[in-house]
Amino acid sequence: MIKIIIDSASDIDAEEAIIKGVTLIPVEVRFGDETFLDGVNLTHQRFFEKLIESDELPKTSQINQFRWEQAFDELTRDGSDVIAITLSSKLSGTHDCAKNAAKKYGGKVRVVDSLNAAVGERILCDYAIRLVAEGKTADETCAFLNENKKNIRLLAVVDTLKYLRKGGRISGVAAFAGEMLSIKPVVAVINGEVKLVGKAVGSKRSNNLLMKLVGDCGGIDFSMPYGLAYSGLNDGYLQKYLRDSRELWEKHVENAHDIPAYMIGSTIGTHVGANAIAVAFFALGKRSANVPFDHVS
Repeated sequence: MIKIIIDSASDIDAEEAIIKGVTLIPVEVRFGDETFLDGVNLTHQRFFEKLIESDELPKTSQINQFRWEQAFDELTRDGSDVIAITLSSKLSGTHDCAKNAAKKYGGKVRVVDSLNAAVGERILCDYAIRLVAEGKTADETCAFLNENKKNIRLLAVVDTLKYLRKGGRISGVAAFAGEMLSIKPVVAVINGEVKLVGKAVGSKRSNNLLMKLVGDCGGIDFSMPYGLAYSGLNDGYLQKYLRDSRELWEKHVENAHDIPAYMIGSTIGTHVGANAIAVAFFALGKRSANVPFDHVS
C-alpha cells in the first residue's frame, strides 16, 4: 500500500484530508499565547476572523523532525510505503525536517519537495492521488511528481505585500514600492520562491494582468489538476476574477461553479493576508519555470 501525507501549507484541512484519503500534518499557528493546528482546531474561516481581531500578526512554525517521525512511525507500521509532499524548501525548513526524518525508514518513506505552496502544493497532491489510483509504484509516482511539478504555475493577486515582507518571503524594496503606489501586486512562485511579477491599479486591471500571465505561462492543461484559491471571509474577489477571466475557462467547463476553488488557510494566509486570489495549474507544453514576467499595467 502507498500512503500520502501532506502538510497544511497546501490548505487541505483535516476533514478534506479524510475525504481524499491522505494524512494531514498541520503547521502550528500562534496568536499571542494561543497555539493552534492549521486546519485541525483552527478552521480557515476562524483564522481570518482572528486575523481581523488581533493586534499582532500570527506566527507559524515549521513542522519539526520529531513530528514527521511520529507521523512516519504510524504510517509505516503496517509495511506501507509513504510519500510525503511538503511546502517548498525555499520557503520553510519543513521539507528538510521531513527529509531528515525519512532517513530512518530504510527507503519506505519518500519526500517530495513541491517547490510550491497553497493551491500549487494542493494540485501536486491531487496528481499524486491520481497516480497511485492508476497503480503506479511509489518510485514511479515520485518520479512523475518530480518531473511534472516543474510545470506547475502559481500566480496570485494580493491586496498588499506587507505580510509577505514581514514574513521575509519577498524583498522589502518590492513591498515598499507596491505600498507606496497603492497598486495590486501580482506574485508568482518561481523555482520555489515568491516573486513580484507585475502590478496594476485596480482589481479589474490586476485580474486582466493575471489572465495574461496565465497565457504567458503556456496556458492551462485542463487534463491535469488545477484550482483557484481566495483569502478572507468571503469569495467576492474570486467571483470577480472568474467573471473577468471567463474566456480562460468557458471552453473547458460548463459553468464557473465547476472550477475547483478553495479557501486559503492560516499557513499561507499569515503571509498574504485577506483579499488575495490565486490560480494554480500545470502549464501546457514544456515551458521553463523562469517565464519572463515583465508585464506591468
